Amino acid sequence: MSDVNTDYQIVAFCCQYCAYAAADLAGGLRLQYPPNVKIIQIPCTGKMDVLYALQAFEAGADAVMVAGCMPGDCHFLEGNLNAMRRVERVKDLLRQIGLEAERIKMFHISSSMASQFVSATEEMLRTVEKLGPNPLRMNGKASRKETHVRRVS
Repeated sequence: MSDVNTDYQIVAFCCQYCAYAAADLAGGLRLQYPPNVKIIQIPCTGKMDVLYALQAFEAGADAVMVAGCMPGDCHFLEGNLNAMRRVERVKDLLRQIGLEAERIKMFHISSSMASQFVSATEEMLRTVEKLGPNPLRMNGKASRKETHVRRVS
């Protein structure tokens, strides 16, 4: 992992029951994944809103991965199916604003799939190395100094 390009930022929204547990298992097994992957634990990928992904890109992320339960095996029944639809929506929006749709991808990883989690992060890094940095970033910094998240009740 010493030759990993750490100039890129990858945000990973991970289901606490599956993908986050797989990332934790990868750490326990001392499997290394790119250090520029920032994991955000969420209760279910179904909780991942389109705005979360767009805010990650706006804040300077070069890629976003959404990692959750295997299809048909969601702890919240259809959360991962909802997430798949949202990821497709984000891809459409990225195309509309001139970014590559490949910058976001959904992965299905169960809690025992540590090596698959590592492979998914490496795949996202290879993708972003091919695409280059997020053009919304200026001089390696986010396009805005601060990103405020408005809480909606």
